[in-house]
Amino acid sequence: MRRHSASDISQALAMRIQALVMELLPAGRRDSHEWRCGSLAGEKGQSLAVHLHGDRAGVWCDFAGGQKGDALDLVAACLFNGNRRDAMRWSERWLGLGNTANNAPVQRRPVQEKLNGSQELDLEAQQRRAKARRLWQEGQPIENSPADAYLRGRGLDLRLLPNMPGSLRFHPSAWCAEVQRPLPAMLAAIASPAGKMIACHRTWLQQTSSGTWVKADLRAPKKVLGSFAGGCVRLTRGVSGKALGIADVGSSVLIAEGIETSLAVALACPEMRVLAGVSLSNMGAVGLPPQITTVIIAGDNDGPHNHTARKALEAACQKFAEQGREVRLALPENKGDWLDVHQAGQDVTRS
Repeated sequence: MRRHSASDISQALAMRIQALVMELLPAGRRDSHEWRCGSLAGEKGQSLAVHLHGDRAGVWCDFAGGQKGDALDLVAACLFNGNRRDAMRWSERWLGLGNTANNAPVQRRPVQEKLNGSQELDLEAQQRRAKARRLWQEGQPIENSPADAYLRGRGLDLRLLPNMPGSLRFHPSAWCAEVQRPLPAMLAAIASPAGKMIACHRTWLQQTSSGTWVKADLRAPKKVLGSFAGGCVRLTRGVSGKALGIADVGSSVLIAEGIETSLAVALACPEMRVLAGVSLSNMGAVGLPPQITTVIIAGDNDGPHNHTARKALEAACQKFAEQGREVRLALPENKGDWLDVHQAGQDVTRS
C-alpha cells in the first residue's frame, strides 16, 4: 500500500474543502469566500474562518482560540485533538486514497440539512441575540470582580482609564459547552453600528491555587455568542466623552483586534476613542458613522511570514480608505501584539 505524505493529503483535502467543512463543521455557513462558524467545536458564529477557494483553500484560523493551519490540521483539530497521524488515516479513508480497509472507522458528524428559507435563519439569529442579551443582563459590574482581577493580572488596570468601560462585565457561571458546565467569565457587549447589542463575547476564567485569576485552560477559552459582523466592543470614548453615534465631525477612532489588546492601547492612549473589532476579519467591517474621518488600525505584528494576517490588515485599511477616511496602520516594532508592548512597559504611541 502506498503511503501518502501529509502534504499530499492536505492538498487533496483542500481540493474538496467545501465538502470537508460541511462534514466537520456542519453548523457553519458560507460567507463570501470563507466558511464561518463559532470555533473548532463547530457551533454557529464567526470566529473560525476556512478559505474555500484559490491558493489558500483549506487555510483556516480560529481567531477566538488562536489556532490556525491547513486542511489536514483542521481534521486533526476537529476530530483528533490535534493528532495528525490519526487525522491522516481518517483523511485517506475519506478521500478514498488506496486500501484503507484496515483503518479503524471514525464516526463523522452528520451534515446539517439546509434550512428552508431565510425566515428560519432570521429566527435562529434572533434567538442567539436574545440569549446573548440575557447572558449580558445576568452579568455583574466588572469593577472589583474576578474579571477585573484577571485583567489586572495581565497589566490592565481599568482604573487608569478615564471611565470604567460599561461594555465589560463579569458572570460567575456562564455556560461552557466545551466542558459542559458553567464557568466564571468576563463578558463584553458587542454593539452594532446603531449602538444596539448584537452579541456577547465570553472569556472563561479560572482561579489558580495561589488565588490568581487567569484565562481558563480550555481549547477555546474565548467565544462569541451571536453574530457580530460589523459590530465592535466600545471600550473608551476619548476626550469628547460622546457616544460613537454622536461623535464630533472630524473625530478619529482606534481599532484593535482582541479585548485585552484594545485595552492596552486604550491605557496608552486615553485621549483616543478605542474599539475592539473582536476578530481580525471583522476589523475592516466595523461600522462607523460618517463624522469619524480618521481610522487607526492597531494590528498585531505576526512576523514577516504570516501573509494571511498581513493581507487581512491591509484589506481592513483598504475598506476604510474606500469610505473616504484617512487610514493609518500601527504595528509593534517587534513580533507580538500591543498587549505585549504594554506589558513590556514600552510606549505604544511611538509606532
